[in-house]
Amino acid sequence: MLKGPLAVTGYDWWWHNFTGYSRRTGEERTFFIEYYICNPALSRDNPVLGQLPENKILNKKPSYAMIKAGVWGREPKQLHNFYPISEFTASEASLNVRIGNCILTEKRMEGKCRVTKEEALLHPEYMSDAGSMEWELTIHKKIAYHVGYGASKFFRELNAFEMFWHAEGIKTKYSGVVILDGEIYDVFPEKSFGYADKNWGRDFTSPWLWISSCDLRSRITGKILANSAIEFGGGRPKAFGIPLGGKLLGGLFYEGKMYDYNFSKVWTGSKTRFQFREGENMNIWKVKASNIDSELELILKCPKTEMLLINYEAPNGKKLHNRLWNGGTGYGRIKLYKKDKGRRLLIDEIEMRHTGCEYGEYDK
Repeated sequence: MLKGPLAVTGYDWWWHNFTGYSRRTGEERTFFIEYYICNPALSRDNPVLGQLPENKILNKKPSYAMIKAGVWGREPKQLHNFYPISEFTASEASLNVRIGNCILTEKRMEGKCRVTKEEALLHPEYMSDAGSMEWELTIHKKIAYHVGYGASKFFRELNAFEMFWHAEGIKTKYSGVVILDGEIYDVFPEKSFGYADKNWGRDFTSPWLWISSCDLRSRITGKILANSAIEFGGGRPKAFGIPLGGKLLGGLFYEGKMYDYNFSKVWTGSKTRFQFREGENMNIWKVKASNIDSELELILKCPKTEMLLINYEAPNGKKLHNRLWNGGTGYGRIKLYKKDKGRRLLIDEIEMRHTGCEYGEYDK
């Protein structure tokens, strides 16, 4: 996606998260991996880090390929390895990305990321914790969420939005092995609770909200909802530089049927409202969504000790998201209603777990 203006002021990333289980103890951990590109036309042979003090003084834009990897839950961490653009390749015909020796295709992902304690301490511009992670995984995307005209070819070519999004795998099955700090974790497809999406653009949104889970169970029947997933994202999008107000894109794919709440699909009459509260020990999200046929209410919680303040610098070199909460061990409830002649009829009340969750606003 990084062509034209986005080649010099733009980012593109492929994101994955999933759950694995310790081969030694059986403990579960939720992992994330991201393949990230920033301003590829600015510097080919050397990674330029925007948070390096001398680059900040010179207002120098960042330019690099990056591998981001990490874990949520007990002792959460994020690791960053930076590469020159010369060590990045990608195919225009299909998803086939390579950053250094790390690879990503539609069906497979392999790589490693390592930051020593000394590197993390001496290089704050890395925006990284210390640790190591390796992975070798297969990928099977089962359910997608299509955001509508906002990611259409017409608007992509115009670079109409500051931040584009496509969620190709709101339910994704992963299989393979992750090694975190020397500990081996097995990833099993039926209980990987995986997710895959893609973001690109020239800046981030503020506020920035994301909620996603495919570990859903009906509280009415007790049945595991094996063909279901929920997804919401957004905050305050801008089109052609004009803020559109607080808006979300998202929906609940419920046992084969999509309940879509997407402001860009105006014919559906979709409306969304959201709240976020940072508590002393717990972060809480609330979402209410409606369209002409249905309504949805969601409440989500995630312990702050299991979350990260995740780090990104924008393509212009500024780091304005310094309290961007990011986690993958959230839990909560969803109520889904059908509209019928002015009444609300409960379709299901759903428990969600292994929920990806994010919220942050730019520094004032």
